[in-house]
Amino acid sequence: MTHHVLRAIELVGVVGSITSIGYYLACFWSAEKFLRDSESLHEAEARLPPVSILKPLKGTDPNMYECFRSHCLQEYPEYEIVFGVSDPQDPAAELVERLRNEFPQHAIRLVHCERNLGSNTKVSNLAQMLAEARYEYILVNDSDIRVPPDYLRRVSAPLADPGVGLVTCPYRGVANETLGSKLESLGISTDFFPGVLVARAIEGVKFGLGSTLLFPRQELKAIGGFEALVDYLGDDYQIGKRIAELGRCVVVSDVVVDSYLPRYTFRSFLDHQVRWARTVKDERFGGYLGLAVTFGVPWALLALIASGGALWTWALFVTVVAVRFALAGYIRVRVLRDRQPRLLRWLLLRDMLAAWVWLISFTGRTVHWRGAVFELKGGKLARIGT
Repeated sequence: MTHHVLRAIELVGVVGSITSIGYYLACFWSAEKFLRDSESLHEAEARLPPVSILKPLKGTDPNMYECFRSHCLQEYPEYEIVFGVSDPQDPAAELVERLRNEFPQHAIRLVHCERNLGSNTKVSNLAQMLAEARYEYILVNDSDIRVPPDYLRRVSAPLADPGVGLVTCPYRGVANETLGSKLESLGISTDFFPGVLVARAIEGVKFGLGSTLLFPRQELKAIGGFEALVDYLGDDYQIGKRIAELGRCVVVSDVVVDSYLPRYTFRSFLDHQVRWARTVKDERFGGYLGLAVTFGVPWALLALIASGGALWTWALFVTVVAVRFALAGYIRVRVLRDRQPRLLRWLLLRDMLAAWVWLISFTGRTVHWRGAVFELKGGKLARIGT
């Protein structure tokens, strides 16, 4: 490789490193702003309207029942939980029956969703579950979400503002013993959520997070209902985006919930990351290109290698790594109050893999999901094989 090519690569690496440091500092600022703004959420007079919680199910995992239980321990005056399954023999149905027996005082129902309305079975089920929901305010979250007792009270607080159309909330990825699960948890807290905070601080939130989507039924009706989303993979993103386009405010609540992650193998972790990356690329191409500024460690390593190990590039590399670890620790401990500190030892590997996944995502538009192969077209799923 010629001297001029190496110098060009070195320059790219240096520019990328410096830009990434700027991005990391913006994450610190955005996190501080989020924490300050969260104080005002506590001061808001909560409306505490009756809420219908919709939880679509498919299969079980070891932590699912405890996640279900947490929704029955809410310090909240009136709510119901509506579960939904496509297959009446789904093993998750037994857990719902167990929950009913333990909490007979709660309104808990299981809906058999017989119809297949589109490629996204979860959204298809939600459309059928909604018909069974009693209340005006609808909350959707995933089956692996465990919540604190004041969850409903805190996520409903922003609804006191009539301009709010959707409330969502941050989440911690609770890892198990597999490396894939640990890397996924790191990605949520040190990569994904800092990006959410920066977007919130700069342009406002125009998307939803699957950990919690709380909205008035009229807002869902205004965007075409769940039926308008049955072919989209990123349904949570679409709900938030469409409600924001109505001129309504999307609020990130201050309550943090736990998401119990699957026992990802390394391969299934990468498949999940590529699926997520291609979904974001397909729906927000400009913003996805901007993710290049988040890859500080790969950029600094590129400059280090291209320079032949020059002392000043070592200094740059160490600086980038130090700022990166400081940010990761700050977000996990200060903002998300995560109690898995040992996961940070995998951070450099996670950052290198994130850059690799970003590059790989540009090589195609296919994703593997629920045992089938789909092509993404404008965020929609088109099945092309199994």
